[in-house]
Amino acid sequence: MYIEIAIITIIIFVIMFTTGQISFTKLINDNEALFKKLKESDWDFYVKAKYGVSVNPDLLFNKRIKNGLITIIILSFMLISNMSAVTLVIIIAGGYGVFKISYIDIKSYYKKHISKIDAMLPHYLKSIEILVQHYTVPVALGKSLNDAPEIFKDGLRDLINAINSGDDSITPYMEFAKTYPVRDSMRMMRLLYRLSIGRQDRKQEQLLAFSKSISNLQQKARETRYKNRLDKMEGMTMKMLVCTGIGVMILLILSVLQMMDL
Repeated sequence: MYIEIAIITIIIFVIMFTTGQISFTKLINDNEALFKKLKESDWDFYVKAKYGVSVNPDLLFNKRIKNGLITIIILSFMLISNMSAVTLVIIIAGGYGVFKISYIDIKSYYKKHISKIDAMLPHYLKSIEILVQHYTVPVALGKSLNDAPEIFKDGLRDLINAINSGDDSITPYMEFAKTYPVRDSMRMMRLLYRLSIGRQDRKQEQLLAFSKSISNLQQKARETRYKNRLDKMEGMTMKMLVCTGIGVMILLILSVLQMMDL
């Protein structure tokens, strides 16, 4: 009985989707505020870190929602004959798992390439340091935009627009740091803000402190990069030793077997 109901329901849903009476896109758009609560705070950053600014994080997020909903529907049809509270939990967990797997995958990508991505901010701030020696911080930010790493450009435009609109508080700088949660981004943007509001007679002193912090960040990035290389070399060495050991053991076993046959 349950199987027949499931088949009929599936046929009805297929017809409704085909004719456009039901649309996942419309469903997601109509409940956007609700689904946004599931969005991770660092999702946009991870998408930009992996795909660049050409990919819209919101479109990928909506695709995750759609995949999760489809999984829930499929599991509901498959388990309709054994429906219970436990089954319902399993269905929801399955849908949430499919929804979450894309985030886990993209976060894993960031962790694998973290040294490269973390090195982008101090490299960019170094160019800011050079420009600030001749211009104010807002002007230096504007002049640095074209040569900035692609991953930072959207956030920089928002930062520059906020400053140009008259916001002279630390908020635009902190928003940038929250958008790009790389190593020490919060601290570096605070230093940049202090440099922007500092008195002219203290500019050289503040610039020196800013430069020293950038150098420390660059050193950390180099150390991380070298450590990753060493870890990779150690891993390859261990694989070679294991393979060599296994090969030697196989040869010894074959030799022993051959001697026993003799």
